[in-house]
Amino acid sequence: MVQLGLKDALLRDASIWRCLGCDTCGARCPNEIDVGKVLEALRCFVWKEVYPVRERIPDEALRGIEALRRLGETVEETHNITGDDNSLRLIWSQNLEKVPEGLERKRGAEAVYFVGCVSSLFPRSYRIPQTFVEILDAAGVDFTTLGGEEWCCGFPLYTAGMTEEAEALIRHNVAAVRDIGARKVVFTCPSCYLFWHEVYPRVVGEEMGFAVMHATELLNELIEKGRLEFGEFSQVVTYHDPCDLGRKSGVFDPPRSVLQAIPGLTLVEMAASRENALCCGGGGNLETFDPDLMAEVAARRIRQACDTGASVLVSACPQCERTLSAAVRRDERARRARLRVMDVVEVAWRAMAR
Repeated sequence: MVQLGLKDALLRDASIWRCLGCDTCGARCPNEIDVGKVLEALRCFVWKEVYPVRERIPDEALRGIEALRRLGETVEETHNITGDDNSLRLIWSQNLEKVPEGLERKRGAEAVYFVGCVSSLFPRSYRIPQTFVEILDAAGVDFTTLGGEEWCCGFPLYTAGMTEEAEALIRHNVAAVRDIGARKVVFTCPSCYLFWHEVYPRVVGEEMGFAVMHATELLNELIEKGRLEFGEFSQVVTYHDPCDLGRKSGVFDPPRSVLQAIPGLTLVEMAASRENALCCGGGGNLETFDPDLMAEVAARRIRQACDTGASVLVSACPQCERTLSAAVRRDERARRARLRVMDVVEVAWRAMAR
């Protein structure tokens, strides 16, 4: 009877698909309820028990669910979220003045840079992998990428409730890194980082044999070792904490430490920052299910950024950069202020190149 009642409720209600997965409610829950896991279970239930009777699902909800289903099929067929030929994952490297030696699948490299679908295949985000590999090359880091053997990390499918489909991607990616023999995997995408850190070991069921770290953590290490030198970057910037990197992974200080190491840069905080930071609006597959709601959430964050008087809004996430950049273009106040949106690695490289 409980299952029948739940099925009936989910047939009528599309709210579980409008969750950003930002974990704000979970972080503030006095009973320490893991809302993310509750939603994960509900969404899995939808695909197994509710979607098969989709003729009873209201049109509004069905449109969004069908879009998510198509996303899942795209990832399963092409191993990325865009449906592009997966061999094009390094297309962004074609604009580099100098392509680092061993960029693709160099066996024995110390580190693998897992680029992620957004940075690999969305032209607006190419600057993130471009600047990051130039920094790594300049610092003498022994690194490579998986190239076309990099598959979607699985996070979009997992958060949509398609857990079994995500597991095939997970096992492939772990095997590809093990084949390289790297000691660590580095991510500019917080969602990839969080998923590899939290879910991959559970699915694999054993120690993976390598460490995982976000790009800002590695940059901070390189700065401490004196392997990065910055020139002046005389700008007032504010930092947006990505939900998957900050609130969900606890990585708050490394991005700020990188920014504060740059001469001339002034960092000011938004009214909601660190654990209390607002979501950019780009999480939880909301862009697929309800893009209008995504835009409303992003607009709130842009208003907070404008209130600081900063000229640059910095994040450490390609999806945040995409979402917030689009929000700036829609916001008259942000356009008047000529607010720019950049990633931490872009700012670091700009300072190094001076």
